[in-house]
Amino acid sequence: MIYQLTLHTAGVIAGAFLVVVGVLGLMKPDFAQVVKQFPRSRVAGVVLLTICLAWTLWLVATIQMGEFSRFRRPLLIALPIGYVLTLFFVDEFLAVRALGILCLLAAEPLLDAAFLRYETSRLLVTVFAYLLIIAGLFWVAIPYVLRDQINWTARSVFAGAVCMLSRWFMGA
Repeated sequence: MIYQLTLHTAGVIAGAFLVVVGVLGLMKPDFAQVVKQFPRSRVAGVVLLTICLAWTLWLVATIQMGEFSRFRRPLLIALPIGYVLTLFFVDEFLAVRALGILCLLAAEPLLDAAFLRYETSRLLVTVFAYLLIIAGLFWVAIPYVLRDQINWTARSVFAGAVCMLSRWFMGA
């Protein structure tokens, strides 16, 4: 185990993340306008990609690689080079691609915490981890999908009703 997370801690972290995202969407009616700018945000892309680089460098430096341990040093050299090249040449939807990479990285500790556990709560954590993996794969490979998902969510009747309800509750 790399992360030393218990199933309970992983479930609390995943649940807290979902609650924070839900509360942000419910309490801030113009949150959709902010989220619409995310896919093309250069600053968000650089910040998320830097987090992904640091996490990946830590993983490569600390995990047991077995017979592939001779590739540790070349990977530690190639990762920062790939990071710089990505910043220069992947300008289109950089934030979405970096978010997809972060989703793929975040799924591993969740799956690691649920591995060989017999509590039924492991299923919730595992399903959430696999949803992160699917979303991450789509957002890395076809980043405009997130833009379309945001536009669809922001213009749907349900999102409009949530905005009206939140404005009504907030007294605006």
